[in-house]
Amino acid sequence: MELRQLRYFVAIADHGSLSKAALVLHVAQPALTQQLRRLEEELGAQLLHRSAQGVLSTDAGKVFYEHAQAILKQVADAKSAVTQSATRPSGGVTLGLPHSISGALALPLLTAARAQYPEITLQLTEELTGNLSEQLKSGRVNLALLFDDGQLGPFAGTPLAEEELRFICRADAPYLRGRGPISLEQALAATLILPGLQHGVRPRIESAARGAGLALANVIEINSIAILKSAILADMGATILPTAPLLGELERGTMRSHPIHSPPLSRTVVLCASRNIPLTNAAAAVGRLVLQVSEQLCASGNWPGARVLARPAGPSLAKLGPDSGGLGVPA
Repeated sequence: MELRQLRYFVAIADHGSLSKAALVLHVAQPALTQQLRRLEEELGAQLLHRSAQGVLSTDAGKVFYEHAQAILKQVADAKSAVTQSATRPSGGVTLGLPHSISGALALPLLTAARAQYPEITLQLTEELTGNLSEQLKSGRVNLALLFDDGQLGPFAGTPLAEEELRFICRADAPYLRGRGPISLEQALAATLILPGLQHGVRPRIESAARGAGLALANVIEINSIAILKSAILADMGATILPTAPLLGELERGTMRSHPIHSPPLSRTVVLCASRNIPLTNAAAAVGRLVLQVSEQLCASGNWPGARVLARPAGPSLAKLGPDSGGLGVPA
């Protein structure tokens, strides 16, 4: 198997056409077809369905596509690590953000990266946390913000912030008038609109419920912030989330939030990197920038409900780089 075969396959899958991929790659179409056939023969599986309308990935092709992308990204990162300067980092960096955090962090991070590291191309990918974990393991993203649910062992990480979780419902919902505190037992008795079991706040809520000897009464699973907002405004139920992703609705008065007590709920946000894939200088620089911007947002109140966490002792963040073995702080 050759790297060019991986590049050819990814290009064909991306463009949905052998002829378009051949033009982009500057490769004759017969040669492209031949390399694809050799790849399929080596794998013992058909990767693409061919038709007059173009090509579509088979089930095997979809699986192989994810691995091919990860391999090609690691090769590109390796080349970048050799050539880039530690004092003037450059190259591409992919940072994964959960849906519920991107609203607070994405724009400030992009603005700071353009100002401080103009030669770094920062790509932000917004995903469910379960998906981000898999992408970080495979090397498809360099860094990701994840939540400490006790399952971060495969990663090196640095705590960023503690986010308060609140009970949030439509403004005229009958759960609790006013904006007073609500007990965890009261919150869990409501119809709750939450992400799936492996994503976002759900593991933290399930853990807190077990610890208090409680159970979730009725859950509607929605893995999209936009759809979750619509469901709350349609009075289908309430949610337990940090306020940041719903701040617009809370400020406009279409939703209201309640602190949760007995016990209070919060989640820890952690900046994570793979323990097995070294960070490039550019990725390390972005990691330091994430820490810096997070501190500024918490201090200014522009990351609502979040407070900065003290970081465990470890290698200096200023010295993060391709030889540091990750972020230097076990998650």
